[in-house]
Amino acid sequence: MDRRDFCKSTGISLMALTRGAFAAGADRKHRVGLIGTGWYGKCDLLRLIQVAPVEVVSLCDVDRKMLEEAAQIVARRQLNKKTPRTFGDYRQMLREKDLELVLIATPDHWHALPMIAAVQAGADVYVQKPISVDIVEGQAMLAAARKHQRVVQVGTQRRSTPHLVEARESIVKSGKLGTIGMVEIYCYYHMRARGNPPDTDPPPHLDYEMWTGPAPLRPYNALVHPRSWRAFMEYGNGIVGDMCIHMLDTVRWMLDLGWPRSVSSAGGILVEKSSKANISDTQSATFDYGDFPVVWQHRTYGHPADPKYPWGATIYGDKGTLKLSVHSYDFEPIGGGSPIHRDVVMELEKFPEDRDEKDLEQHVAPAIRQHMLDLLHCIETRGRPVADIEQGHVSTATCHLANLSMRLGRTLAWDAQAQRVRGDDEANQLLRRAYRAPWTHPEVDQV
Repeated sequence: MDRRDFCKSTGISLMALTRGAFAAGADRKHRVGLIGTGWYGKCDLLRLIQVAPVEVVSLCDVDRKMLEEAAQIVARRQLNKKTPRTFGDYRQMLREKDLELVLIATPDHWHALPMIAAVQAGADVYVQKPISVDIVEGQAMLAAARKHQRVVQVGTQRRSTPHLVEARESIVKSGKLGTIGMVEIYCYYHMRARGNPPDTDPPPHLDYEMWTGPAPLRPYNALVHPRSWRAFMEYGNGIVGDMCIHMLDTVRWMLDLGWPRSVSSAGGILVEKSSKANISDTQSATFDYGDFPVVWQHRTYGHPADPKYPWGATIYGDKGTLKLSVHSYDFEPIGGGSPIHRDVVMELEKFPEDRDEKDLEQHVAPAIRQHMLDLLHCIETRGRPVADIEQGHVSTATCHLANLSMRLGRTLAWDAQAQRVRGDDEANQLLRRAYRAPWTHPEVDQV
């Protein structure tokens, strides 16, 4: 089956096609484990349960309270009503070697080691974005997936968002934009932590030593766990790594872009200086793709440039303009013709449990379901999923280069073949973060 036909959201849906693709093997339930049972871990796992006859056998988290709650939810939602086994250490979970599929939804600093260990244990993987906290981690993750011949899908589910799949096919690929000269990607959400709570002892149900893992050991703070760890560069990649990667990856997919020639970025903490958060509140980045630039901007204050598109992408061509977001797309032709508008189509009638699920982004649920179905199809065929680990590495590393450019104050020219910055020893030293002992940084030739 041709991937373009497989992924079209018009005519026959991806969901229908994929259900048909593995309907013959429906009696064989994939044995699934989840590492990281917080917000998006549960979102991903429960969408998987909705579309495939999986058996969730293991859950892992360093927060015992969160882990127990997730086990109860999964027992209610999965078909066999069994309560999964629970683990506080992913290594113990993977040592059982009884999992076919492992989902990883930990904070960013805990993506690389569990993903590599999972493929070494023989499992296929769904890993959240960004795949890594540094470029060498991503290189090692890609090498491990290929060496062990595992299918790895990255949680850049814009590639499976039905209305964006339609926009790619009917607007971009049909040539309605004409010659493209510029792309803007942006986020204006007021999403940066603004508080400054005091440091405290960690709660008794959290193994903070294991939560920190290879990252620097900061004093525990209420901003760190759960969810707001994104406020700190020690654990994540700032808003560029959190939000830019989605829209950069969307544009790369839509326009068939690979690595940029160079990346430049500037910004910092220019307005919200009272918060304990150490990620930028203002940042711009230019990714040079030769024929045109892709320009990123985020601000965590003020009004969005377009209230209808506070987080999205705008592709400018000489025949029209295409605006894209998780909620909709708009095409405005130049010189005649009718504009085209599409909204996200939620599936609350088909999946009524979405209505009451805590913290679920209902408009994103259809995309996650289709992303999971694409993964399952590729597990059966041993093909490459739409958000294959290599694509996740390119998008993630490109965002890392933006953060490094801002840190160093200069443009970085990227050598995609050598996987290094051209003529910049200082920048190349920063492609690998230091790991806290006893954890060892993964290397390409050691996975």
